[in-house]
Amino acid sequence: ALGAFVTPPLSRAPRSPAGGTRLLEFPGGVLLHTGLPNPGLKVAVRRYGPGWARAALPVIVHLIGESAAVLEMMVAAVETLEGVSAVEVGIPPDADAGLTTSLTRAARGELPLIVRLPLNRAVDLAPAAIESGADMISLGPPRGRLVDGRGNPVSGRLYGPAIFPQALWVVETLAETGIPVIGGGGVFQAGDVEALLAAGAAAVQLDLALWRVQRSSQMVTGPSL
Repeated sequence: ALGAFVTPPLSRAPRSPAGGTRLLEFPGGVLLHTGLPNPGLKVAVRRYGPGWARAALPVIVHLIGESAAVLEMMVAAVETLEGVSAVEVGIPPDADAGLTTSLTRAARGELPLIVRLPLNRAVDLAPAAIESGADMISLGPPRGRLVDGRGNPVSGRLYGPAIFPQALWVVETLAETGIPVIGGGGVFQAGDVEALLAAGAAAVQLDLALWRVQRSSQMVTGPSL
C-alpha cells in the first residue's frame, strides 16, 4: 500500500550511464555509480506522461538541480502534466547553503515542493531549503568510495541497511527542530518504517528494498513513499 511513486532523477538533457564499475557490494549495502542516466525530461514526459496521468498512485517527478535557470524551466513544464502531484528536486552532493537556496527558489511553483538533500548534509542544509520555500525535505543517499576488483577506486551513492542508523538520527534531529522530513535510507523492514515515523518523519521513502524486488521483472523504478 504505497502512497506515491517518485520517478527516477530526470535532467533537462539526456544523460548516458557512467563508464567503468557501476555497482559494488559491501557488508550491509551497495555502492552505485551510475551517472544518473535518463532520457531527458522532454522524452520522459512523452514516454511516461500518459502512464503518470492514469496511475493509481500520485506521481512525484524528481528533477536534477543542474542550475537555477534550467530548473525553473523544468518545473514550469512539469506543472502542466496531468497526474503529477508534487516536484522533488535533488540537491547536488557538494552544494552549500547558497546553492541550496538558489535551486529551491527556482523550483518554487504551483506544485508542492520536496527538496532532496544528501543524508550526510541534510541537517546543515535543511534550514536553507525550508526558508527558501521547500514544503518538505527528503533524504538522498550519502556518498562513499570503494575499490573494485581491479584496484580502481569507485565513488558513488550508498544504499542498504548499513546506513539506517544515520538516517534515523537525521530524521530525529530535523523533526526536533520542526522541519518536515520524509524519512529514508536503509529501510528494509517494517520496523525501520515504524522507527522513522516514531522519530517524527511525515512519511517514509523506499529505495533499494523495492529495486531488489523488481529485478526479476527488469523494471527500473524510482523511490516510492
